[in-house]
Amino acid sequence: MDDTLLVDEPAFTALAERHRRELHVHCYRMLASFDEAEDAVQETFLKAWRGRSGFDGAQFRAWLYRIATNVCLDMLRRSSRRTAGGSPAELPWLQPYPDPLLDAAAPGDEEPEAVAISRETISLAFLAALQVLPPRQRAALIARDVLGWPASETAAALGTSVAAANSALQRARATMQSHLPGRRAEWSAGEPSTAERELLGQFIAAHERLDAEAAVAIAARDLRITMPPLPYRFDGSEQIRPLMADAAAMGAWRLVPVRANRMPAAASYLRRPGDGQFRAFKLDVLRAEAGLIAEITTFGPDLFPAFGLAQCLPCASGAP
Repeated sequence: MDDTLLVDEPAFTALAERHRRELHVHCYRMLASFDEAEDAVQETFLKAWRGRSGFDGAQFRAWLYRIATNVCLDMLRRSSRRTAGGSPAELPWLQPYPDPLLDAAAPGDEEPEAVAISRETISLAFLAALQVLPPRQRAALIARDVLGWPASETAAALGTSVAAANSALQRARATMQSHLPGRRAEWSAGEPSTAERELLGQFIAAHERLDAEAAVAIAARDLRITMPPLPYRFDGSEQIRPLMADAAAMGAWRLVPVRANRMPAAASYLRRPGDGQFRAFKLDVLRAEAGLIAEITTFGPDLFPAFGLAQCLPCASGAP
């Protein structure tokens, strides 16, 4: 790296900004929060500029990752938040991640590292399982199994020995295996399958028609529905009927297909009686197994702008 970058703040910032999106994804994995990841990246850039004299001139990107990892560890240490079960219902801080931003997360001039943004390592199930891990185990697993760092680099980033870093990794792997869904091979690809697209279309049609029977028909019997930050959890496809009845009482609905965390998702807009517009209401992220919806994680509309979604949709001409 040109030494002038270490004294020229605009040039330094421009170089760091090339890595913003991938660093944001890294911090998101550590923190499971889109908004907190943004704070972590800002803190990373500030620490990098202030500590630039300690940069040895090699692998600027890796240096930023080490700073970002420790920023996240500091944030987790201050929050002291932990979960034992790994269910989204226990993770009020959990937020979705828009796929268009994942597509933009490739390293600057280097070849995109597909593993860094693969479905396996960005899914809500993976994120929820990560939250069960103590922070240093979480960092070790992300460094080794997601980013592909060698043991020595992982140990250096964590300020520990290679043996301790390897021990943390092994414990983390064992815990993750016990908390992840068993049929993950079905959703290991980055792009949605034809079956997933069809399933999402059926989900949208059923919910716009408020057709509980159609919604139940495409749901697994052991369906799980969670609604972070609310602590609610609904188990079993029969839970759809009362939830659909509540939705029908609220007004009319329009759903827009999107992608979040490399999973099919639908943005829902509600038009209450007497309103002239459909207004942003919620985002449902779906996990499918064996051709059925196995899990629905429902979020509020706060991140609609990050998905490129409008806050309101007009009513169709002639709508009551």
